Amino acid sequence: MKFIAELCQNHNGSYENLKRMTIECAKNGADIIKLQYIMPESVSFRPQFETGLKKNGKILSIKRPYKDEVGRLKKLTISKNHLKKFVKLCKDLKKESAITCFTRQDVNTIKNVGFKTVKIASYDCSSFQLLRDIKKNFNKIIVSTGATFDKEIKKASSILKGKNFIFLHCVTIYPTPLNKINLDRINFLKKFTKQVGFSDHSKGFNKDRNLASLMAIFFGAKYIERHITILDKDKTKDGKVSIRPEDIKIIKDFSKLSKNEQLKYLKKKFKFNFNDLKGKKYRKLSDEEILNRDYYRGRFVSKIGSRQVYNWEEIEL
Repeated sequence: MKFIAELCQNHNGSYENLKRMTIECAKNGADIIKLQYIMPESVSFRPQFETGLKKNGKILSIKRPYKDEVGRLKKLTISKNHLKKFVKLCKDLKKESAITCFTRQDVNTIKNVGFKTVKIASYDCSSFQLLRDIKKNFNKIIVSTGATFDKEIKKASSILKGKNFIFLHCVTIYPTPLNKINLDRINFLKKFTKQVGFSDHSKGFNKDRNLASLMAIFFGAKYIERHITILDKDKTKDGKVSIRPEDIKIIKDFSKLSKNEQLKYLKKKFKFNFNDLKGKKYRKLSDEEILNRDYYRGRFVSKIGSRQVYNWEEIEL
């Protein structure tokens, strides 16, 4: 099992935090250490999210004002020079570096900085033009599949055919309740690739914080992705779904046990309902997932002059 340490914006824009996190993740056994390439100028303006929309008491779109989002992200930006230093640091630590690409216009930048492995976020699993751009430039591609319809996952797999690609099951509810994890989706994804894993957004900082990841391994996940923080959980936006670097070792050690030993460990350490975590292999997206999909799919865009180009648009940049 390979562990992907997702550092996201838990560095709070500080390279010293980023460096410390990277070293701690490497020390505790992370295989891949990953950042997110988020540029504030790539945030899209969409009027429906300025105040949110409701009709007859039902939420039609969430509220996420453009200026607030741009202002928040400006404080979290990591420079290209620091990205290069991160790639070198991972190499020196004998770990694989990776990064999430959120727009088509950033593909070449990420490649030129030195990244060899690229992640596609859940909401872009169905951005087929972005997938094509990534396929042309990278040999190893990790794709989260949360908030994506089954037919879109199938199409994504056909586009990526011939490349070294990994599908990660995840649920785009932050944090994800354990009874909505639906780990049987791992078996659905095995229809498309043998390299299947789980991106865990369950709650961090409690006694059950590693349960979903451990159960995913028991269900056959070959990759586990988890948000990591060295700061207090209230100091970053993603803190509530993050774990400490020391938890990586616990998860890695568990993966080395036999199936019987894993089951004994789970029963001894946790109280849980097996079927609650297994969930459904085929399922409809919940209302909350659909709302999140509507916002995050198209959250970032490439910009040509004053025009916003979404990742799924089949036009030349």
